[in-house]
Amino acid sequence: MSTLPRTEESAAPPASRAGVTGGDLRLFAGCAVATAAAGVAQLASLPSLLTFLIAAVGLALLASLVGRAVDALGDRLGAGATGVLQSALGNLPELFVCIFALRDKLYDVVTAALVGSVLANVLLVLGLAFVAGGLRHGTQTFGTARARMLSLLLLLSVAAWLIPSLTAALHTPAGGHEKTLSMITSVLLLVLFALSIPASLAREGAGDQGAGDHREGDQPEGGAEDDESRGGDPGAGEAADGHGSGRWPLPLTLVVLAVAAVAAAFVSDWFVTALTPAMEAAHISQTFAGLVVVAIAGNAVENVVGVQLAARNQTDYALSVILQSPLQIALVLAPVLVLIAPLVGATFTLVLSPLLVACLLISVIITTVVVNDGESTWLEGATLVVLYVLVATAFWWG
Repeated sequence: MSTLPRTEESAAPPASRAGVTGGDLRLFAGCAVATAAAGVAQLASLPSLLTFLIAAVGLALLASLVGRAVDALGDRLGAGATGVLQSALGNLPELFVCIFALRDKLYDVVTAALVGSVLANVLLVLGLAFVAGGLRHGTQTFGTARARMLSLLLLLSVAAWLIPSLTAALHTPAGGHEKTLSMITSVLLLVLFALSIPASLAREGAGDQGAGDHREGDQPEGGAEDDESRGGDPGAGEAADGHGSGRWPLPLTLVVLAVAAVAAAFVSDWFVTALTPAMEAAHISQTFAGLVVVAIAGNAVENVVGVQLAARNQTDYALSVILQSPLQIALVLAPVLVLIAPLVGATFTLVLSPLLVACLLISVIITTVVVNDGESTWLEGATLVVLYVLVATAFWWG
């Protein structure tokens, strides 16, 4: 990554010697207040819908804090490594939510949340990123090699994820063994994830970035294209989430990650506890709640960071952050939930309803086609957003 100093149109808050800015302090305070408010709402037995909303805000803020801490670690890494870290740790709140939902036997919520997280990233977030970047910078370009790798891995992992669903829907001889087949599929997906880590962490060299004729200029060794040649602000990639510029010391970063993870576990528990009464009060189904509400709340990092990066013309970082999240959901989060479900007294499989299977396949295939040319426009983004709204609407009734 570039180590050029940030240049902002408006003066940034002065950073302390430790690199903690005023924006960081406000985020710390917001997380502390939201977490405390969620705990008070739960202990005071406030109306379930209010408790649910407070917990959702707390989850979003904690996810943003995790993203800021990962960004501090990512100052020394390239786009691929930053995307892996951002997505893996950014999915912590959703992992906790799904574990507690399995404990409460909310299987439809968990299944829909996993699918919804993939759909939200490849349609809604990617679409908003294309719209934000396209309206500000026109047609944007990104490294085709990394885009192809991420989209292909996502397509293959989703295809493997859907095998248990197809065996059940088609009444094959394996149809009565969905649990065993889901376990085997989960182990194989985790192995595939382990094999994909070296490629995901590899920095993009000049050969990768220059793969397409539409790319201009030499690339720095770290894999991020020169900000000025891309029309972005110099050093914009140094603060991916928009919180300011100071690099945190490593001990502070690790402490923040640990505290945020513990807080996310508590807030997730309160979130799930209030979920069922909130669904009844709002008259929404488990499937819609998981597909839209839980998925968006649990992916706040990618929802915000990816769009901000695209708006700053940091397209390689934006694509890495946005596509790494659904990839890790398919390769890691879903398999892990299958394997640890017995530990919380639940039975969870990868079997999806036919409509979820169709929506998931269509969305991933369309995304693969859209990113494969290494270019994006605001109209492509608007198309992805419209498709997401249509899918969400189809599940409003369950």
